[in-house]
Amino acid sequence: MSDTYVECLVQTKPSALKKLLKILLIVLTVFFAIIMFVIPLAFIPAVALGVGAYFANMFSDIEYEYLYLDKEIVIDKVMAKSKRKRVATYSLDRIEVLAPIKSYHLDNFGRRDNAKVKDYSIGEELQPDRRFVMYYEGGEKILLSPSEEMIKVMRNVAPRKVFKD
Repeated sequence: MSDTYVECLVQTKPSALKKLLKILLIVLTVFFAIIMFVIPLAFIPAVALGVGAYFANMFSDIEYEYLYLDKEIVIDKVMAKSKRKRVATYSLDRIEVLAPIKSYHLDNFGRRDNAKVKDYSIGEELQPDRRFVMYYEGGEKILLSPSEEMIKVMRNVAPRKVFKD
């Protein structure tokens, strides 16, 4: 049994709405903190807005870490570079296909309307588009942005399921 280990960290692009919400909550927190010296009851909204700003920061700064070890892909979600959460684990034996997002290999799979879409990619289309689509065990469509090294290792293990086009 060969134990191959590959790690890949992907920074997602936060939406404009999340950025705006984070900035708005920070500004309102500072505003109510200043008013708190004049009106003591402003302490309550200042604390509530501060907690909201903290969580808005956590959910706007998201990275995904892909770990490949022994025919298994583990995806962790890293929020604000401080909190890590295991999101999913996928076995390479149970994937149907892994190919670039605009690949012709996905033509037969693209007609599935009932597939649940899970996006663990960078969240935007770049030129050239480096995102990949993985169909997993009949019901899931997973969007990923793996590194070249990770694709190469997975292709060596499952050459009929993993495509680079």
